[in-house]
Amino acid sequence: MSSGLNNSAKCFAATKDGRGRPSLQKWGSGGNGVLARALFMTIALGATALGQSMTNGIMSPPSNIKPAGLNDVDIVQNLNQQIPMDLSFRDETGKQVRLGDYFGKKPVILSLVYYRCPMLCSEVMAGLSGSLKALKFDVGKEFDVITVSFDPKDTPEAATKKKADYVKRYGRPGAADGWHFLTGPQDSITSLTKAVGFGYQYDPKSGQFSHATAIMIVTPEGKLAQYYYGVEYPPKDLRLGLIQASQNKIGTLADQVLLYCYHYDPTTGKYGAIISRVIQLSGGATVLGLGLFLIILFRRGPQNDHKELNRSHTYVR
Repeated sequence: MSSGLNNSAKCFAATKDGRGRPSLQKWGSGGNGVLARALFMTIALGATALGQSMTNGIMSPPSNIKPAGLNDVDIVQNLNQQIPMDLSFRDETGKQVRLGDYFGKKPVILSLVYYRCPMLCSEVMAGLSGSLKALKFDVGKEFDVITVSFDPKDTPEAATKKKADYVKRYGRPGAADGWHFLTGPQDSITSLTKAVGFGYQYDPKSGQFSHATAIMIVTPEGKLAQYYYGVEYPPKDLRLGLIQASQNKIGTLADQVLLYCYHYDPTTGKYGAIISRVIQLSGGATVLGLGLFLIILFRRGPQNDHKELNRSHTYVR
């Protein structure tokens, strides 16, 4: 019995080799050696399973489960849905207004932020103002912008400061009449955010909100037309989105051609080329070019060529 135990111990005991350096003893032989090897494999498999559990197993949440505090943070696209026009807010001057007061004539870019946000909302607004500056369309002329705070504690005074800042950054005349900064009560905020699919969550410990980032393009009638995610919005896509939302009442003929060849993809929030239409349009342009070339040739005709030849002979001495 004691010899068996000694043999088993040899599987794990450290010893020294002939030069005095640490080394591991060789595996035991016989039944004890098999038992020791089985024990070692069990320990190794257990360690592997533990490592997997720490990464993708029971110790980490599944990928489809949101972390605590972010359960309600999401953006759901409610395309073609009507936003409520009778919601009551206050503009930056403190005047009570209806949301519908800003619709009826032009498409609208809608952004949802809160004015005391320490970081993310400022990135959204900076990205939006930068994209607006790159557009040839003017705020207040071809379209309007409505920025609504989803924090009921925000005040018209805070809205006034934000408006002054971003209108100054935009730097075009008439922007103050077309870019509106609103605050309102919780019931109006809740109705608007639910209508547009904007989810957010308040953290009482930090006093801040967790939220996603997106802007929306709304038709003059108040229907949600497009969503653009993140904090940077390609000016080309915004231009096409505004033209489409206006039912082609703004823009140029070149914009109409682009809209024929490009299609808004809700999954990416961007415009992508419709290859079949691009090929069709290119083929039509090629046929038209060849037709014009043949018309020019036929109008010249052989008689014009003969006259040109005689005229050239007249000057030859």
